[in-house]
Amino acid sequence: MKGILSLLVNNRPGVLNRITNLFSKRNYNIESITVGHSEQEGISRITVVVQVDDENVIEQMTKQLNKQIDVLKVTDITSQSIVARELALLKVVATSQTRSEIYALIEPFRGSVIDVSKESLTIQITGETDKIEAFIELLKPYGIKELARTGTTAFPRGTQRSTNNKSLSIV
Repeated sequence: MKGILSLLVNNRPGVLNRITNLFSKRNYNIESITVGHSEQEGISRITVVVQVDDENVIEQMTKQLNKQIDVLKVTDITSQSIVARELALLKVVATSQTRSEIYALIEPFRGSVIDVSKESLTIQITGETDKIEAFIELLKPYGIKELARTGTTAFPRGTQRSTNNKSLSIV
């Protein structure tokens, strides 16, 4: 099972290190982690995706993270309706014979070419992880020279669905 935690933290040196050490000490592998400024000055948002055996682990990690001095808020968004995106940059071998084929693959995925050279194209694509994975698989036969991915960044949608199908507004 994949767990997704969203954290608001003070933007100070060493905070990210202390958070990742918590996962490391408990032998949990972080699948992806993204960090960036939030809507509040001096506060950063961290999104952590971790592979766990059961949901009790996420609850335990939430409790441990909440004990950290610079952690202001921890939200388990694993089972919530979320907006999640990832960015990938791919440098692909592109000969004069394959260039048009590659462009034809980019269009349906709403990617864009951000650099062109004589022997390669650099492509930018954003979306959910499954979309990124599918795009990478399609480009593999052409030869991927370099690949960089940001990992998942996410937060809850503005409206959540409860189990009885009534909408709940999130403030």
